[in-house]
Amino acid sequence: MNTLIRTTVAAAALAAVTAACTTSPGGDQGPPPVRTSLGAVRLVAYDGCDDLLEELRERSAANVGPYGFGDAMPMMVGQDSVRSEAKARAVTQSPEHSTTNVHEAGVDEPDLVKTDGERLITVTDGTLRVIDTATRKITASLRLTEGEGGSGFPADLLVSGDRALVLMAGGDIMYKRIAGGPVGDTRYVLVDLAGEPKVLGTIKPQGSYVDARLVGSTVRLVTRSRPDVVFHERRPGSSESDLIAANRAVIANAPAEAWLPRIEITDASGRTTQSRVPCERVSHPADYTGTSMLTVHTIDLAQGITAAGTDPITLAADGDIVYGTGQSLYVASNPRWWFPVVRRLPPPPSPRPTAVAPAEEPTVTDPPIAPTTTGSTPAATVPAETVPAETVPAETVPAETPTPEPTPAQPPEETEVHRFDITKPGAPAYVASDKVPGRLLNQYALSEHDGHLRVATTLNRSDGRDSSSAVYVLKADTMEKVGEVGGLGKGERIYSVRFIGPVGYCVTFRQVDPLYTLDLRDPAHPRVTGELKITGYSAYLHPAADGRLIGIGQEASEKGRTLGTQVSLFDVSDPAAPRRLSQFFQRDSGSGAEWDPHAFLYWPKTGLAVVPLVQPDKSGALVLRIDDKEVRRLGMIEHPERRGEYPYRPGIERSLVIGDSIWTVSYEGVQVNDMETLDSQVWIPLR
Repeated sequence: MNTLIRTTVAAAALAAVTAACTTSPGGDQGPPPVRTSLGAVRLVAYDGCDDLLEELRERSAANVGPYGFGDAMPMMVGQDSVRSEAKARAVTQSPEHSTTNVHEAGVDEPDLVKTDGERLITVTDGTLRVIDTATRKITASLRLTEGEGGSGFPADLLVSGDRALVLMAGGDIMYKRIAGGPVGDTRYVLVDLAGEPKVLGTIKPQGSYVDARLVGSTVRLVTRSRPDVVFHERRPGSSESDLIAANRAVIANAPAEAWLPRIEITDASGRTTQSRVPCERVSHPADYTGTSMLTVHTIDLAQGITAAGTDPITLAADGDIVYGTGQSLYVASNPRWWFPVVRRLPPPPSPRPTAVAPAEEPTVTDPPIAPTTTGSTPAATVPAETVPAETVPAETVPAETPTPEPTPAQPPEETEVHRFDITKPGAPAYVASDKVPGRLLNQYALSEHDGHLRVATTLNRSDGRDSSSAVYVLKADTMEKVGEVGGLGKGERIYSVRFIGPVGYCVTFRQVDPLYTLDLRDPAHPRVTGELKITGYSAYLHPAADGRLIGIGQEASEKGRTLGTQVSLFDVSDPAAPRRLSQFFQRDSGSGAEWDPHAFLYWPKTGLAVVPLVQPDKSGALVLRIDDKEVRRLGMIEHPERRGEYPYRPGIERSLVIGDSIWTVSYEGVQVNDMETLDSQVWIPLR
């Protein structure tokens, strides 16, 4: 039997955005968040392991197919104290510097590089390196992997004071950014940066790394795991119904441990302990499949790994996009790309199988599919048109077989959103879940404001063309829908979203780029107030000066063919009449900032903007000046060419401002350039 647990939760408005904020101007303008009681919430949990096992077996069996979980073969596209001495040092000694470009002010996100102004920290080839920003030299390094393990794969970082958490997922972190990717060797390594860096502990959770958020010194890490069961392989002559029956039998005999995620922790002395999330710390939404488990781990970097381990809690649900505020952690699950297995009988006199004719390709050339952050984000998830059903070679069917196996119905395209309350120290509390129609673009399609969650999705119809987008408003305490506005970009899909307080901006695209402005002051009656149609699209929107919005994306022809990177400055001071004031266009180029906002640097103090740029003959970082009237090119920063049998110029992935210099980071090294003249000052190789 299920028990109903009554829990009181708290939430608040978004963190404030200030003009003096470095590269983190997301969220609301105004004072720091004020916590507001949202009342009691009724949650469903398990009575114990017997109850958990019975329900998970039942739900999993209902969702198993001949190839495992799912009827069709799916494909994924894809936070309070800081050491007082470190804080004082930052205030009195650290030069002015930028930080990671994040969604919400005060909520840090994992990234390839971190700085406190005095030092720059990054991890490449499995080695953590610390660069002193005054001497501009590597002052310390720490190997985090043995042998060649980790070589070639980046790692994400979160830093608080003298503690760094390195998020390593083997191949998973890299492939996750490209297309969802396979599960890798997920590890979270806690490093002490005071003096000579040393490892304080290593956490190996079961499953794959999704994303993390840091508020203060407390990190919430999200991992996703599948039930640890082995299904039967298909044998000659076996039907799909036989395989389903065999797989259900496997589930019926699986123990509770098959679902309960494992955690392995190794302390500084090398002693290893193993445990599982206990049954009483597993919750579930009202509707769930039992085929995936989300686990949230909590680590206070100031305290390190204590006897409580990571204080994990688990939700019987799926998720691939993480969004956080100072009070809430949201995990959303996009619908999987669905490829039905289609078979046809061979025509009668020919014994050769006939494949289904492929669907007609769209006439419009879409921008390249590229990764986000989760990590973060996501990152991230990258937008994509509904993909035509894959053509699968038909099987040779014996003449006595009267009809082929039925093709399963396409599942509804829905996004699940789960909310956790993180207002108290320790493990977060699961609050509620709900579903909305359609697919999320990335974490920027989610925004909590004044006790409500805004969610922007695109619903793709079966024909791939009759799509439309909408914004839904949910109560944060119950996740119940209170309002919506739809009909955005019919026949198009969302390319970028940005919510700033009670205003929303949404870009959809197929042949032209409508930029919609949304009035969200009344949660029950959100409405479109303005629309701007221009060629091309913006894949990332960034708040600039008062009444201004920066868009980064691709210019396109009137028929929708992408032509190259464009950076636009929009005047949104009049919500009813948004207009573009200025545009910079670089033909035949692309930018990682389109899909990874961490790659974009905006320095409000001077209007400096740095955008990574890749062109057929070179790559580097485009440096711009953006004021309240125009976008102006200042120049390009390039890293030294790598010599050897196959010479190449490394692409710049990140840019930072430290003092009077621009620091750029590539896989090969770090370069320092003068902010005014762009002259190269120092090259610091990392390999």
